[in-house]
Amino acid sequence: MAVYTHLAAERLAELIEAYDVGSLVSAKGIAEGVSNSNWLIETTGNDGRGARFILTMYERRIETSDLPFFLGLLDHLAARGCPVPRTIHDRDGALWRTIDGKAVALIEYLSGVSIDHPTPAQARSVGRALARIHQAVADFPQSRTQTLGLAGWDRTINDCGAEALATIDPALPDLAFGELSWLAGHWPGGLPHGVVHCDLFPDNVLMLGDEVSGLIDFYFAASDFFAYDLAVTHAAWCFERGGETFREDVSKALLQGYQAERLLSEVERDALPALARGACMRFISSRADDWLNTPADALVTRKDPMDFARRLQFYAAHGEELFAQGL
Repeated sequence: MAVYTHLAAERLAELIEAYDVGSLVSAKGIAEGVSNSNWLIETTGNDGRGARFILTMYERRIETSDLPFFLGLLDHLAARGCPVPRTIHDRDGALWRTIDGKAVALIEYLSGVSIDHPTPAQARSVGRALARIHQAVADFPQSRTQTLGLAGWDRTINDCGAEALATIDPALPDLAFGELSWLAGHWPGGLPHGVVHCDLFPDNVLMLGDEVSGLIDFYFAASDFFAYDLAVTHAAWCFERGGETFREDVSKALLQGYQAERLLSEVERDALPALARGACMRFISSRADDWLNTPADALVTRKDPMDFARRLQFYAAHGEELFAQGL
């Protein structure tokens, strides 16, 4: 989440009137994240008791043609009891509208807080919730090609270029290009797959105590391996900020929680070390791109790609042993 575009109160009020949610009371920009503009919207509610929503304007990396997939996925998962916000349809039944040529969608607000330092109990709850999503997509009728896979990471790193990457950290070019070469020769195939989240960081999970109350921000969702989605979540949750300290207790709890709902096959377990390295490479590439290309005046916090470079180095050194023991 972030804010790239300013919308005047009058424009926001006009937009909200297109929905059966009452009148606009307030709108607060949300600074976290890097891809879309987001606001916390408060309205009078259609019953006069007040209501909250998230308004998203799609700015980067998201094509309008993908919105039926993204927003339809939210409605599909929510209807199957997953803790996922539903899309608020406008008075004409549309999933999204446009302002100044940009698509916007109103999304259900879910209570809960994002945590910075997860406990093992919270990680176990996240693992269970992720596995339930992987089961719930079995009858989702849509699919979306993964654009942020190995070919996408390679393209992004090459577009950045070694010289620019070195301005982030002198070690980054050799690490990135070397890892891309390794992954090209070790990426698995034929694993169980379906539509997956692909971005389940702690700030995309809402917690009430130790329980998951909401999984949000599905705008990187695509058709991919379920085990890759688990690897992305593992890389995002099992390290202290900065990527220098691995949390074994969180790792074990996350993996146990997942397998309590969906058992991994032997080939999936064997593939996890390479999938975890790929997950790190995915965020090294996107964060490097954002670091080099985010507008200076955007209300957004850039994220250090070296954080995930350190996580990648951990998986390269310890991944085989780690996943063998953790599963």
